[in-house]
Amino acid sequence: MTTYISRLFVLFSLVIFSAQSLSAEVNVYSARKEALIKPILDDFTEATGIKVNLVTGGADALISRMQSEGQFSPADVLITTDVGRLVRAKQVGVTQVNADETIFSNVPAYLRDEDAHWTALTLRARPIMYAKDRVKPEALSTMQALTDEEWKNRICIRSSNNIYNQSMVSGMIQNQGEVKTLEWAKGLVANFARTPKGGDRDQIKAVVAGECDIAIANTYYLAGMLNADDEATRKVAEQVAVFWPDQESIGAHVNISGVSVAKHAKNVDAAKALIRFMLTDEAQAWYAETNHEYPVKVGTKWSETLKAMGTFKAQDVSLTKVGETNAKALMLMDSAGWR
Repeated sequence: MTTYISRLFVLFSLVIFSAQSLSAEVNVYSARKEALIKPILDDFTEATGIKVNLVTGGADALISRMQSEGQFSPADVLITTDVGRLVRAKQVGVTQVNADETIFSNVPAYLRDEDAHWTALTLRARPIMYAKDRVKPEALSTMQALTDEEWKNRICIRSSNNIYNQSMVSGMIQNQGEVKTLEWAKGLVANFARTPKGGDRDQIKAVVAGECDIAIANTYYLAGMLNADDEATRKVAEQVAVFWPDQESIGAHVNISGVSVAKHAKNVDAAKALIRFMLTDEAQAWYAETNHEYPVKVGTKWSETLKAMGTFKAQDVSLTKVGETNAKALMLMDSAGWR
């Protein structure tokens, strides 16, 4: 794959960069694990001659680090997960405008910042997952219906301090308002099978272990388990199926991984070039095939694992607004007793 992309982007590098810029470097702060980002960065270096210096860390920690470093921050690019963090990075002043036509022409408006501070790189969905042997898919319909008595003591989900859940609830606030969302959250909490604990993979495992019948989790976690080297992990994942809720109305909740140019970037041209590279057909296809996240560029092929999970209608609410109301969503969840 590396050789293929490298050849394809020889022309890209010649058009974009002068002889001087070919000797440049770009410093990337990434909340994505190295294994999930470095191969594409290596391809970028091979295609352009631009060295990438990668620093990985926790999403919130990296933003705080950029704040502390201020104008002396070496960061040129911030890659992170969840729109809530991208909005936070903008709000605390560690990103800058990147009004690049490549972004405007390849990324739908609802998947990028209205002021051009950040753009999505990949899309991740958070549907319902259910035990194949205990739940019939026709019994499922909407997220709202998970408050029905039928699901009492049958639902597993992460805690309210998880930003994926905060963004999901924030999306609900955008779609139906605070009053209805609070009512829904209280009903969902009443149907929890256990006190929330662990990550998304733990919710999936809990379904298979019989602790609950339904989990809410991001699809790439299940996809990663289905493609794990460990046979036992694959067998666990194979006992769970995906249901896409709200397909006759608002659609399933989606979120993103995204990228920004750092406020005090010293290598702005190289930073913008890297972002353009990550939005090419080949880079988007790599994300889909390797990380099992949905490409943001229309027309890019999904991995076979994602195809098997089925197509779906996604919510198209502004992710900027979703990120901006994350804190409000957390307060609402706390009021509902979601811990």
